[in-house]
Amino acid sequence: MKRFWIYLLILLPFELVAQIPEAVFNNRIKTTQLYPYGNQIGYPVLRLNGSDQMELHFDDLDGNVKNYSYTYQLCNADWTPAMLSQFDFIKGYSSIRLTTYRISSIAFTKYTHYQAVLPDRNCVPSRSGNYILKVFRDGDTSKLIFTKRFLVVEEKASIAAQILQPFNGQLFQSHQKVQLKVAISEQLNVVNHLQQMKVVILQNSRWDNAITDLRPTFFTRNSMEFNTENDCLFPSGKEWRWLDLRSFRLQSDRVLNANYSTTATEIFVKPDMDRSKQRFSFFGDANGRYSIQCTESINPLWQADYATVHFYFVPPNNVPLNGKDVFITGQLTEYNLSDQAKMIFNKENVVYETSLFLKQGYYDYAYVTVNQNDRKRIPSFEFSEGNYWESENNYTILVYYRPLAGRADELVGYTVVNSMTGRPGIRN
Repeated sequence: MKRFWIYLLILLPFELVAQIPEAVFNNRIKTTQLYPYGNQIGYPVLRLNGSDQMELHFDDLDGNVKNYSYTYQLCNADWTPAMLSQFDFIKGYSSIRLTTYRISSIAFTKYTHYQAVLPDRNCVPSRSGNYILKVFRDGDTSKLIFTKRFLVVEEKASIAAQILQPFNGQLFQSHQKVQLKVAISEQLNVVNHLQQMKVVILQNSRWDNAITDLRPTFFTRNSMEFNTENDCLFPSGKEWRWLDLRSFRLQSDRVLNANYSTTATEIFVKPDMDRSKQRFSFFGDANGRYSIQCTESINPLWQADYATVHFYFVPPNNVPLNGKDVFITGQLTEYNLSDQAKMIFNKENVVYETSLFLKQGYYDYAYVTVNQNDRKRIPSFEFSEGNYWESENNYTILVYYRPLAGRADELVGYTVVNSMTGRPGIRN
């Protein structure tokens, strides 16, 4: 009985986090990033027992030095916590203190920049699957600062995929279809495909519109095919809007004007028009991601400044969208439909507006709408950006496996296919 309560106490803090796999719980923490080493716009994925590394970065606007640590939580395919203790999925110490930090210099905004290269050799994920990185304060896991998702894969299944244009006449011009086949290794003891295997598809590394609970069209002992007409369909969206904030002094094309003071900077972005009826025009983007850069300093990590950036969205005919809420979305808001990301309609200026506190860099963003009576709160590009089959998107395909009597989902397959190079007849 005593062992049961100890086990429960280990799992309890993670149960609280599982409902929000990626969020910031302190408004003084800004620009939280977790990405593959040297690639700011990449998604964090590690090979089990491999040499892959990730970079962790964030800023504390209090500008002093605090005791921050991090740990990992293993999750199932649906981001519920795995019923395992940390000893079962972490090799080494259960947490590591962050010891690399630097007080900002040059910037008007005072902050402390923290960084780390993960995984530390003394704290390594020992199983494949979905993970939540938890950053907390003073050695107390209940004092959560923020959480980030990442993946650990042990490839035991290979994936062949391509992007097709749907046959459905209503979706022909607005959606993209992912057709895939999964080859299962003999290492996996698959008795019941429907219970032991799961496939998840992400569009541009987003989890807010991920397709889950896919059922294979055909399956044998060593393969699964997904090619029905109504499965694996994504609204295509459009190329993301962009904002160049690498310099606050040299204003880029998307900046209307700016206010400068001795302590702060305000940037006013040119009003964004509704693009849902415009013809498609390709413009290279980062698929919703951002990168921290600055053109007038040496090191953007602790020399880049912050500004309050004002965004404006002009609805069709300057009339508020009936029954819909408007949000700004992208990695700059963690794709969360939070109060900060929500656009408020200004009746005097007849535009939707909001403000974000952003660090110097290059940002992708877009506007989405959510039906006010939609409990699932599914974001849509239809009424603000439009959906066009020609759009360039990355699709990440994840294959999970649970052994018989297993207590956690293992990530055994991973691949990324691009909607432009992954079409039939087009070479990669």
